[in-house]
Amino acid sequence: MKLERLLHQGLQTMGLTLPPEAEPRLLEFLRLLEKWNRSYNLTAVRDPEQMVARHLLDSLAVLPYVRGPRVLDIGTGAGLPGLPLALALPETHFTLLDSNAKKTRFVTQAAHALGLANVSVVQARAEKFQPAEKFATLLARAFASIPDMLATTRHLCAPGGRWLAMKGVFPQEELAAIPADFTAQARPLRIPGLEAARHVVIIEPR
Repeated sequence: MKLERLLHQGLQTMGLTLPPEAEPRLLEFLRLLEKWNRSYNLTAVRDPEQMVARHLLDSLAVLPYVRGPRVLDIGTGAGLPGLPLALALPETHFTLLDSNAKKTRFVTQAAHALGLANVSVVQARAEKFQPAEKFATLLARAFASIPDMLATTRHLCAPGGRWLAMKGVFPQEELAAIPADFTAQARPLRIPGLEAARHVVIIEPR
């Protein structure tokens, strides 16, 4: 099947090794997303082949930078990048946060359908969220500018934790505006099947 081949070859090109059951479950997630998207309008990407690169491989590109044991996906939307990463890292616990009820309903249903015991879904605004435990990695994909993200989520970062901000073109202006009590480094990401520039910005408190 074409989607299986696209996903498998993409992961090989990126040098990523996932648990054996992860690849079929990633494609099951894609089918759920495609089905719910018809009524819920969760993503502008309609073509399943494009979804492999733009949703699955794009989400998994930050895998080498994710640290457990607890990860927060800020503004998860349709569960991206949180659900693909949770399938890739079954020993790490992921909290998927979004203020949109329609989107958290889909993500809750998808996590249940995929049998993901390592996922919690929370409907809340990031600045209002008060978890019992803080997070080692805070992920954001298309959430806000980096300075705004840090301002609204710094109370959620565990000591020694880090943020991973997923961006398109090199975010020069955002990097220049990061407060002095943080360090930041941007790394390019190569995603097979995606022509657009992609970067991850790794941010840590000084």
